Amino acid sequence: MNSGQVRSGLIIVDKPQGWTSHDVVGRLRRLAGTRKVGHAGTLDPMATGVLVVGINKATRLLTYIVGTSKTYEATIRLGQSTVTDDAEGEITAETIAAAVTDEDIRSAVKALTGDIQQVPSSVSAIKVGGERSYARVRAGGEVNLPARPVTVSRFEVHDIRREHGGKLRDVDVTVECSSGTYIRALARDLGAALGVGGHLTALRRTSVGPYFEGQASTLDQLAEDLRLLDLNDAARALFPVRELTEGEAADLSHGRRIPASGTPAGEDAPVAAFAPDGELIGLLADKGDTAKALLVFAPGNERS
Repeated sequence: MNSGQVRSGLIIVDKPQGWTSHDVVGRLRRLAGTRKVGHAGTLDPMATGVLVVGINKATRLLTYIVGTSKTYEATIRLGQSTVTDDAEGEITAETIAAAVTDEDIRSAVKALTGDIQQVPSSVSAIKVGGERSYARVRAGGEVNLPARPVTVSRFEVHDIRREHGGKLRDVDVTVECSSGTYIRALARDLGAALGVGGHLTALRRTSVGPYFEGQASTLDQLAEDLRLLDLNDAARALFPVRELTEGEAADLSHGRRIPASGTPAGEDAPVAAFAPDGELIGLLADKGDTAKALLVFAPGNERS
């Protein structure tokens, strides 16, 4: 596909199991015919589901999408711990979980809901002394990451099953959480709270901010039709909107401040500013009585 034919926008990908997020970006670079492609938050290879990818100008929106809330469907296995806190890692401990009741599980889940302090998985991409944590662990080293505040706004149990002759318990859950929350760490901590260990056996991301799995396309579908979410539509879904006058649009395009937007989100909250013709001019944030430009998109050049 010729890069001149590809407009700026987002692609909502249904990432297949076994693919890294970088693999998906590489595939879409070839399909879109441009190297200006990036993603808004990594999904582990074992996970499937929503991966938001930006093309051309829309890559500049990705930093704002990374920080949005996420929703996941997951299965947690109680009775086994692994080195990676998921099914891809070697089992490090096994404990018979037959005595763990449904009530015990639901009570422990409740304790992990809300504003909590979470120690990230040791095989995360967090850098320790300039080295990715997962690289140090896989090289045989040890990593002690500090706890960080995260918000688990929903941790709902759907089904609890006995597996392996009743020795293990599998728990199907939905998790809605803030950016930076590790579902593998929730599985680990649920198992630890119940005294039997736990790890993640399945994970699917069903939403990232306002973008959801019903909008997502498989890589095979994207090879037939790139299914681009236009930059203007993507911004309208992500931010509060301000419709500019022609004078305001001209001022903003030239880097001049304009009167404050006065949005309920308050100062520093990004607002998508649109010209009278419906084109996205940029992102604004209020500073006192004026609005300053956070991003300005150069008109006409799709690859800028």
